Amino acid sequence: MKGFDPKYADITDYILKCTAMIWEGRGIAELDWHYGDDLLVRTPAGISRGNGAGKANTMATLAEFPDRELLGEDVIWSGDADAGFLSSHRIVSTATHRGGAFGPASGRKLTFRTIADTFCKDNRVWDEWLIRDNAAIAVGLGQTSQQMAQAQIEAGDTNMPLTPDTDIKGPYQGRGNDNEWGAKHADILHRLVQADFAVVPDVYDRACHLSLPGGQDVYGWRALDTFWMALRSAFPSATFKVEHQIGRVESMLPPRSAIRWSLTGTHDGWGAFGPPTGAQVHVMGVSHVEFGPRGIRRETTLYDEIAIWKQILLQSERNT
Repeated sequence: MKGFDPKYADITDYILKCTAMIWEGRGIAELDWHYGDDLLVRTPAGISRGNGAGKANTMATLAEFPDRELLGEDVIWSGDADAGFLSSHRIVSTATHRGGAFGPASGRKLTFRTIADTFCKDNRVWDEWLIRDNAAIAVGLGQTSQQMAQAQIEAGDTNMPLTPDTDIKGPYQGRGNDNEWGAKHADILHRLVQADFAVVPDVYDRACHLSLPGGQDVYGWRALDTFWMALRSAFPSATFKVEHQIGRVESMLPPRSAIRWSLTGTHDGWGAFGPPTGAQVHVMGVSHVEFGPRGIRRETTLYDEIAIWKQILLQSERNT
């Protein structure tokens, strides 16, 4: 790949090897060349900027989860060496909780997923969108997402999570590619958030495997319908937007798609987040799917439930 170290065979190899080098190999100093000096990292909780912030956040996470192992399930990508690559990296992490942002050390063994969209060019990462299933961590520690959000607020973390008004434009301005599988996936998402749940048996395999927020691994049409219904009914008037779309076909792999999306509006309905509060909420979400002969056979959809609850709780406190 032009501009990249020759030890990397392709962008997937680059992403997997660099992730292992930094996190499991403790090569935090390697971030001096791996991250761009003005790197932007957006998470549902907010934005960090610069290589220094990236190193500090990495060390803080490793201090809380020192034995964390990051298992790369897939890398779905678009672009090329000249324009740069956008890789959507799906990770399963296992770790022991030793205390930090998620509370005092518990010693509990945890499993949680992350999807990181990263813009890579000339052997560096310049822009990133990172969504971790923090609800799975809360559940693994014996709490709900709402309880964890409240605990973080009471501990002094009263910053509002990321919203479109506080977002910052970075060097990557692409929207992905026009591959047919990404377009098909985007159409399905639009139909789901428009409450066209009749689409489910038409486009999903009856035995579909779903990995969902809170560390849920569930199966079948009913589970899928329940999940999307609960999310949409919590924010029935919110605006849905596809932020980035990739479809990809590669040898020895099924057709796949990675879509980063958002849902922005009022918490004005009953659903996944309790009684309506009127809070203004921004949901930063991402979905990976794999297609098979009978429709989508695997889906991973992540958003940060704790960040959503923090938006609701912080606004509720200000109104009391």
